Amino acid sequence: MTNPLLSDWDTPFDLPPFEKISDEDFAPAFEAALEEHLAEIEAIAGNAETPSFANTIEAMEGSGEALDKVLSVFFNVSGADSNDARQALQREFSPKLAAHSSAIYSNAALFARIEDLWARRDTLGLTEEESRVLYLTHRGFVRSGAALTGEAADRMKDVKSRLAVLGTQFTQNLLKDESDWFMTLAEDDLEELPDFVVDAARSAGKALEQTGPVVTLSRSLIVPFLQFSPKRELRQKAWRAWVMRGENGGETDNRELAAETLALRKERAELLGYPDFAHFKLETEMAGTPDNVRALLMDVWKPARAAALRDAAEMEELLRSDGLQAPLEPWDWRYYAEMRRKSLHDLDEAELKPYLQLDRMIEASFACAGRLFGLEFNALDVPLYHPDCRAWGVTRDGKHVAVFIGDYFARASKRSGAWCSAFQSQAKRPKARAPIVVNVCNFAKPSEGSSALLSYDDARTLFHEFGHALHQMLSDVEFGSVSGTSVARDFVELPSQLYEHWLEVPEVLAEFATHAETGEPMPQSLLDSVLAAATFDMGFQTVEYVASAMVDLEFHSGNPPADPMQKQAEVLAEMGMPHAITMRHATPHFAHVFAGDGYSSGYYSYMWSEVMDADAFAAFEEAGGAFDPEMADKLERFILSKGGSEEAEALYMQFRGKMPGVDALLKGRGLAA
Repeated sequence: MTNPLLSDWDTPFDLPPFEKISDEDFAPAFEAALEEHLAEIEAIAGNAETPSFANTIEAMEGSGEALDKVLSVFFNVSGADSNDARQALQREFSPKLAAHSSAIYSNAALFARIEDLWARRDTLGLTEEESRVLYLTHRGFVRSGAALTGEAADRMKDVKSRLAVLGTQFTQNLLKDESDWFMTLAEDDLEELPDFVVDAARSAGKALEQTGPVVTLSRSLIVPFLQFSPKRELRQKAWRAWVMRGENGGETDNRELAAETLALRKERAELLGYPDFAHFKLETEMAGTPDNVRALLMDVWKPARAAALRDAAEMEELLRSDGLQAPLEPWDWRYYAEMRRKSLHDLDEAELKPYLQLDRMIEASFACAGRLFGLEFNALDVPLYHPDCRAWGVTRDGKHVAVFIGDYFARASKRSGAWCSAFQSQAKRPKARAPIVVNVCNFAKPSEGSSALLSYDDARTLFHEFGHALHQMLSDVEFGSVSGTSVARDFVELPSQLYEHWLEVPEVLAEFATHAETGEPMPQSLLDSVLAAATFDMGFQTVEYVASAMVDLEFHSGNPPADPMQKQAEVLAEMGMPHAITMRHATPHFAHVFAGDGYSSGYYSYMWSEVMDADAFAAFEEAGGAFDPEMADKLERFILSKGGSEEAEALYMQFRGKMPGVDALLKGRGLAA
């Protein structure tokens, strides 16, 4: 029988034929697609014709189509719905993919053609985007070691291969720790918990085939449990399990993997002539240098830490009033913060949550995209990779734009967090492709017959990931290598973080925040409280984030630590980390940094982008408001449609006319003096 991954897909919108694909199809398809891609590369490298953009760069852009199809299906499905077979395949594929990449980047004949084009670039008559793609291709080859020879070239291959293995193992260890742990709750443990937490705990217990409710390490369950459970010993037990992911000893312990990863990254940078990995990584980002990143983080750290310490002092008073003489601990913070929020803003998460139905928040995100960009979303009845997934066809003026897939509920087979990915990215050359985009979240699944309810943080996450999806769906470039989110790491979060602002537009909440049982809109008093509390506990949120970003930066600056946990402790001590707050992602479960090198030395990028997103939304407010058509048009023309076809700073300057400072960020977070 024909392997469905390698056959032509006669499916709506080029969607993968998920119902025909089995785990047994991946390995043979992978091997065949690797071989085909290498043959295509050899044909380009061995072309006897004088190198041209068309026969070299554009030909490379069009190569590997079969491999792209296989890998997009495999890695998207493996991240969102893993199993033992897929994990074994990941371990098998990772070093082979690294070797495949090395074979391409070390192909001397191919690099010679690229070098020839680069030397003649001013005489080739290229368009701006063609020039940009040539520049990025040449830079990518050089930074991958194409100019290395002899022992240095061989060592680079070995380093990359080992890093690929380490990243896969780190991810799988973390998934196992997250999926294996749960805490059984007795019926009296449910007392004083809001109904939505009880419902989520019972649903999680059922999913794990337990006889009663459980708390798992899914963020959408453990965070509300820490917010609402009055039982301090249970909060402590759950919190310790959450922060100890990847640090429990045995086969799933990630500490040694992290140390080896950092050492190999330093070696990789040195082979290419950089003093350390941070300088190598940041060279191509907007920030440019480690010192620029440090300056930003410390500008934000000082007011954030001061705010967090003031909040901690107030919560210690609440803890004392409960008859406890112990200091405020990390497992206490969310519980007393919730108590304090209710007191200060008359805002109770249990009262708020019924107004934040998942389906209504999806509708809200779609409606905002409709008003801003003229997009329409129509549900599709198509096979997908999991029964929880949903799909929509995206159109504008009756023309197909994209397919959007939403995979919203937590499950043991899904890695933690939330992300946006693509089964197919937009391109016009050498072959026209419409994007197929997926948002993956980990919201608590309700019991059968109940509405899925979100926390305000969950709703913000939904808008955030949909902002990434819009970046993919509205991409309008020639070449896939610069489409959608293929931009500098510290620019990629701008569209996503900017889109979060529309959740806080009063008219959006007034229309879509309706009660799950009565259908009534959110009362004005509650709406006012939600908006007034938008920056509540921002000291805590900023401190836990900046601490993670600074540890990441220092890990990759200078010599790598032999003991990352000791280095982590030293960095936090030097910063003056408050006792009752921990890093958002401690080293053994810092998947952003160690599951691959996408955010390595780059976790700061959320904040770098936030400097711009605060300023960008201010541009809307200064114009005609959140749905100003002229600003929406500029946002699409200069940012969302452009992908990486121009430098990030140039794109932002075209949109806004100036680069922002940190003031807008501090004001937006309520941390300005």
